[in-house]
Amino acid sequence: MGILLDEHSRILVQGITGTEGSFHAKACKSYGTNVVAGVTPGKGGQIFDDDIPVFDSVEQAVKETAANVSLIFVPPPFAADAITESIDSEVPLIACITEGIPVHDMIKVRRHVDRSPVRLIGPNCPGMINPAAQCKVGIMPGAIHLPGRVGVVSRSGTLTYEAVGQLTSLGIGQSSCVGIGGDPIIGTSFSEILQLYDNDPETDMVVFIGEIGGSMEQQAAEYIKNHMQKPVCALIVGASAPPGKRMGHAGAIITGASATSKSKTAALRDAGVTIIPSPADIGVTAQKILQQIG
Repeated sequence: MGILLDEHSRILVQGITGTEGSFHAKACKSYGTNVVAGVTPGKGGQIFDDDIPVFDSVEQAVKETAANVSLIFVPPPFAADAITESIDSEVPLIACITEGIPVHDMIKVRRHVDRSPVRLIGPNCPGMINPAAQCKVGIMPGAIHLPGRVGVVSRSGTLTYEAVGQLTSLGIGQSSCVGIGGDPIIGTSFSEILQLYDNDPETDMVVFIGEIGGSMEQQAAEYIKNHMQKPVCALIVGASAPPGKRMGHAGAIITGASATSKSKTAALRDAGVTIIPSPADIGVTAQKILQQIG
């Protein structure tokens, strides 16, 4: 079954006529995703890739196509407004791929999300995928994924692909994979995704990839310790990062003792999580856990 996406997911792409939006909309469609609409203001009435209607607004797209997932490829200055447009149209699930949205803009968006019946994944994320349903909403390479029973959740897009590649090479399939995003303010936390995996009957264990910055990994450790029923293995990257220097993602910056890789790893280990020794050991660590649980 997996989480977030299934065979009933109907995707609209905001920014579908732009360079990034058009490329990845076609890739999602080729993977099997049901892309039913595009949205680009001023270009309503066009047809994208032979059969995808383009609308001027999300409201119109939802009304005409019953889209229930929004995938956003809109430049940073306008991305917050694009997210807000989908929230106002009550699209249940929104994934924003855009990197570089101003933090001030995301503060307003997050408040709006918290008051609305929607879920936002990202921004600055690779999106999500359900291999069994052949549905991907984002920029991950579909070919490396294999249907199975291991959930993957990560702050890092590249390490998500690395984790999936290692799992697939060992014949270990994935129930779903979710990149939650690397910005300081995002829509959905590790703990929320872990809860979804814990409640999913088609997920047996979770691969968790965190990084320096903030305290979201410690919050996840607290959730795992007190609530999680399924095994988790985790990798925290950034062990050699110097304090005060941003490493890659906007949110990957050590601003206190709790933001370090060492602190996060210790919290997860204390919660009973199996620690992955290095990025090269993601697949074999998950394989050992699967063998243990039968």
